[in-house]
Amino acid sequence: MIQIDDTIVSLDLIEQYFCCDLATCKGICCIEGDSGAPLTQSEVVEIEKILPLIWDTLSDKSKQVIEKQGICYTDIEDDLVTSIVDGKECVFSYMENGICKCAIEKAFKEGKINFYKPISCHLYPVRLTEYKNFIAVNYHKWNICSCAKCYGETHKIPAYIFLKDALTRRFGEKWYAELCKIAEAYNKEKQTK
Repeated sequence: MIQIDDTIVSLDLIEQYFCCDLATCKGICCIEGDSGAPLTQSEVVEIEKILPLIWDTLSDKSKQVIEKQGICYTDIEDDLVTSIVDGKECVFSYMENGICKCAIEKAFKEGKINFYKPISCHLYPVRLTEYKNFIAVNYHKWNICSCAKCYGETHKIPAYIFLKDALTRRFGEKWYAELCKIAEAYNKEKQTK
């Protein structure tokens, strides 16, 4: 484990290779799972503001779920998560050329909104757990992402490099630079053993 400011970071971020391979997985992470994507209260407010701007991208089923229960709910672990369709698919997902994508991210990339997507989605495979005195930054292993592990390993992309934008967005440039410095020293020391 590594400590940076008020975070405790799993060494898996440095040791594990990871890079999404949408051509292979088809965005299955937006469909599979026990519940929706974790949200913060401020993200709920932001998504409710931008909802009219992404509405037309959503499926009819997604619109029905949102109209009935809203954009989020509290799951069995008492976490605030995105609403889901048919007990699986995120309400903000849509299909494009056989690949499941995020309507929020699409609107961001088109310059319609300033909000990229929920930080929990952007950070995946990292999962954050907030404790009283620190935030645990852990690498989550999910079998549906095995192609991302293979792709990352083939192209020698460690998880922390793949997640540069997401980690910087969540923790800042200084924090990310410190992580890179630690990773470099860790890898150098490992090579000498």
